[in-house]
Amino acid sequence: MPRKTLDLGLEIEHLSILDPSGEADNELVPQIPDDMLLRGYRTMIKARRFDERRLKLQRSGRIGTFAPVTGQEAAQVGTIAALAENDWFVPSYRETAAHFWRDTDPADMLLYDAGYNEGGKLAEDGRLTPLSVPVGTQMLQAAGIAHAARMLGADDIAMTYFGDGATSQGDFHEAMNFAGVFDCPVVFVCQNNQYAISVPRARQTRSETLAQKAVAYGVPGIQVDGNDIFACYVAAHEAVERARDTGTPTLIECVTYRMEMHTTADDPTRYREDDEVDKWRKRDPIERFGKWLKGRDLLDDDAIATMEDEIKDEIETAWQTASDRIEELKDTDPMFAHIYAEETPELARQRKRMEQGQNPGGWSDG
Repeated sequence: MPRKTLDLGLEIEHLSILDPSGEADNELVPQIPDDMLLRGYRTMIKARRFDERRLKLQRSGRIGTFAPVTGQEAAQVGTIAALAENDWFVPSYRETAAHFWRDTDPADMLLYDAGYNEGGKLAEDGRLTPLSVPVGTQMLQAAGIAHAARMLGADDIAMTYFGDGATSQGDFHEAMNFAGVFDCPVVFVCQNNQYAISVPRARQTRSETLAQKAVAYGVPGIQVDGNDIFACYVAAHEAVERARDTGTPTLIECVTYRMEMHTTADDPTRYREDDEVDKWRKRDPIERFGKWLKGRDLLDDDAIATMEDEIKDEIETAWQTASDRIEELKDTDPMFAHIYAEETPELARQRKRMEQGQNPGGWSDG
């Protein structure tokens, strides 16, 4: 038989609506109520200011390491805003802005960052899974949640978040394949922030886009400007409707940039140039959205100043609440009480060091 070419329909759509100057294609701007637009902007500002406050707390030793969201706010708020209250939010470890949209308490987040599992406790009726630090595992959980919902006859869908680096994990491919085969209503949101910690996008895959990986699993894929809140919302809204109506999953690649470190344990100056960061700062998602809101007389400098003051107070109140809870949780007994029937000399030594505020294991703090 002669060779023939298979037409696999490999065209991938790229969507951009709001440019860096704050100008938008009015024919593509989604119909969103004014209060929702302002809530979106406020959520983005809050996430960034929370990053700034947490960085000071971490550098002063009052909380542990965390993953900043700065630069990726539009990719998160634009997508999560398309979900209904009964839909599932399945995060990785960087979804601060999405958490705030879903009303996660910043005091809980600070308590978690300080090393207390109590900060990650979930509400019994919440449609939220715990933060996923292992790269990629949450995608499989999202597929399972959505599949279970359909088996139970519910119309819930799941939206899960991950970075470009996670698309190199087997979990990504397994989740995409399962969701495609079994019609799991999942929206896969890939925040392509250009780096898998220190590994640049070009060293991760030869694929021209990450969105095209959806084609291999027979599901829709789209690439959007991840710093454009409107493009993110439109793509997510379409994907959510498709998932709810037909059970079809979707892969959304949000092309964005991590403007800070991967986590506070990382030094990005060792693997990327300042010129690259400066180029992306000119595409700041908050600035461009703010310009558009001002141009529509939905926002002015006085309103922004008031918003900033309110957010600062909220974050300081959250830290005070978290600090009070930390004091309440300083009892070390649970860490040592359920290991041996009778306490060993080594455990006694560790308990004493802990009570004295020292490193219980005796290892170097360096």
